[in-house]
Amino acid sequence: MNDNNSKNINNTTEDACKFCPGCGYPIVLMTLDKVLGDLGEKNKAILGLDIGCSLLAWNFLKDINTFQTHHGRVTPTIMGFKRAKEDAVCVGLTGDGGAYAIGLQSLLWSARRDEPITVLIVNNTVYAMTGGQTAPTTLKGQKTDTTPQGVENEPFYGIELLKEVIKPGAFLARTAVNDIKTLQEYIQKGIEVQKQGHFSAIEILSMCPTNWKTRGKDTLDKLNSLKDTFQLGEV
Repeated sequence: MNDNNSKNINNTTEDACKFCPGCGYPIVLMTLDKVLGDLGEKNKAILGLDIGCSLLAWNFLKDINTFQTHHGRVTPTIMGFKRAKEDAVCVGLTGDGGAYAIGLQSLLWSARRDEPITVLIVNNTVYAMTGGQTAPTTLKGQKTDTTPQGVENEPFYGIELLKEVIKPGAFLARTAVNDIKTLQEYIQKGIEVQKQGHFSAIEILSMCPTNWKTRGKDTLDKLNSLKDTFQLGEV
């Protein structure tokens, strides 16, 4: 393969893997990259990606080994990698659908067994990759493509559920992409807890202007309004 062909393939790959304008995932990824760099753990890090918006991160962090899984399977896959390579820093990235719907069983039992992994759960209240359908975390009354009249049920509180099964030493928290200082603090603590041999999960409230159908200040206002429903802080 000549250099020109290689360049074209690389450009095509990069062009195909971009997040929507205003998406919160790049903030999560850049913060993760900074934490791993500050801790000197990039050479030991492995990032597992669920199917959904998170899969777009497969070539986002150039210095970190990354793999994709089937939808909802990032937790058991990253857990298996950790068992095979105990000195690795293993991080799973998933959305609220992958974590709290199809992937809930694996997430719940990994937390209960206190598997030494870190799971980052991006909560934007919709199934964003497939068009904005109702997700486990969709707010009561929120209109989506599959609930044009508004959702009837209360949202699912995944971190609070995990709290019921974790063992001493595990770490659970919730923050938002517009609080980078706390996001960085929680991701670092989650990785440190993993290195101590315990499970950690951080839920991150994020914006999705494409599917929320918001622009500018309205997007930020909606993100901030999520904090009235989902309690922030260590759980």
